[in-house]
Amino acid sequence: MHWAVRSTEGIWQRPFWRRLERKREKERTRNAKGDGQGDRKSMIDGHIHIEKGPYTLPWIREFVDQAVKMGLSEIRLLEHNYMFPEFAPMYDSTRAASDFVDNWFQRKAGKKSFSEYLELVDKVRQQDYPVKIKFGLEVCYFEEYEDLIRELTKDKGLDFLLGSMHFVGDFAFDHNAELWEGIDVDNTYRRYFEDSVKLADSGLFDGIGHPDTIKLFGHKASFSLTDYYEKLAEALARNGMYADENSGAHRRCPDTASLGMEPELIRILKKHNVPIITSSDAHCPEDVGDRIKEMVELITD
Repeated sequence: MHWAVRSTEGIWQRPFWRRLERKREKERTRNAKGDGQGDRKSMIDGHIHIEKGPYTLPWIREFVDQAVKMGLSEIRLLEHNYMFPEFAPMYDSTRAASDFVDNWFQRKAGKKSFSEYLELVDKVRQQDYPVKIKFGLEVCYFEEYEDLIRELTKDKGLDFLLGSMHFVGDFAFDHNAELWEGIDVDNTYRRYFEDSVKLADSGLFDGIGHPDTIKLFGHKASFSLTDYYEKLAEALARNGMYADENSGAHRRCPDTASLGMEPELIRILKKHNVPIITSSDAHCPEDVGDRIKEMVELITD
């Protein structure tokens, strides 16, 4: 199992072997293009949800089979934290602020057992598969719930925690395009990136999910984002985190969301030596590996 140890100053200190793994991960990312043919030596899908099926080995095998079909060397399986009842208090404010979010939460949240998920992780680790498998959580970031996140995720033996922005304050910016009506786009962009830096500096996470997914429904800030990209890249670099190059937003909204991160953000992340991990954000086996080859090209050009 992989463990994290918290220092007396309240910052998570990762042991030597995990720092070594990060170094190797950076090298894998730099070499991701390989021979240009997308062989399995380098192809990673780092963000795959398993929520739509039972916590069984046959269900996991469906993801593995698709990974092999797509030529992947590694898959990282996870769940949204809201799938587990333990995390429900994090959403009290957003639910109170929006009937839409409250209805969404009642439909989707708390439907899985965290202990059963962890049991599945242990079972999978006892199996032999043709691809490497890691397990983690995708956690919605709320600054006021950092301590709860830390308490609920420590000593669970997960391989990684992916922190993601799905809310700006109480605003569920990526849930429904109609929710943007009357929203101040510029202020929302500013807070989105300010909170993303806080996410990186929280010491909780190994990576940040889809770092510019605020663009999902086509809303653009009226000002340059260069300074915000720089601050985010600096925060990720000083905390040893990776960025998630994600095809999910484009698959969901191909007319308004470009594939993966904006080229300028990729350039700045690379300038600061932030590892970039390709991912599909799949929620079913069929989407595993979606556009990974194309995104490898985008991050290595």
